[in-house]
Amino acid sequence: MGSAQSKHKITAQDKAILDMKVQRDKLKQFQKKVEVVLNREDSLARELLQKGDKSRALLALRRRKYQQQMINKTDMQLFNLQNLVEQIEFSLVQKDVLFGLEQGNKVLSQLNSEMRIEDVERLADNTAEAIAFQKEVSNILNANMSAEDDEAVLEDLAKLEREEIDKLQLDIPQAPQHAMPKHDVAEANRSNTLGNLEQNSEEEEEPRRNEPLLA
Repeated sequence: MGSAQSKHKITAQDKAILDMKVQRDKLKQFQKKVEVVLNREDSLARELLQKGDKSRALLALRRRKYQQQMINKTDMQLFNLQNLVEQIEFSLVQKDVLFGLEQGNKVLSQLNSEMRIEDVERLADNTAEAIAFQKEVSNILNANMSAEDDEAVLEDLAKLEREEIDKLQLDIPQAPQHAMPKHDVAEANRSNTLGNLEQNSEEEEEPRRNEPLLA
């Protein structure tokens, strides 16, 4: 009889690595979906700037920055955990890995609930409900964004303002600059010359009229 084939037993380490890869794949797929939301937040900020609503434009850009950071941070954490598991004895890092996976799932769930296009539109509304939502978003951002993050957002806002100013200047119609035809230029020069000659002639005649007649 042939020897029984040994089956590879799936260890906790194997499962953790697989879970991290699956989670990162989900995050990558999610990033493609949220591009629609992030792009809308950018265009909304431009629209609000055009209306002179700078504070809400800033709120839209801050929210966009925060969401981008959450996605990038979660992806980097999962990448680092994956490398950690592959390079170090799993039993030494198992607790950290499981905690990281749990946090990753929480972030994905949070982003999934936040990344709705209708919520972006509420940033520009003036209803009581929308204003309450805007205050809630602002409080969350204040608690989670650093001074450096806000400085970066202000730079983004200033860039958008410059772009809008440049766009307005391009949209202003310019008065046509028509060159005068050559024969018109020559005629104008001729008229100016004749006018100067007549004026000089009159100035020469004037003293003669004023001279006393000899007896």
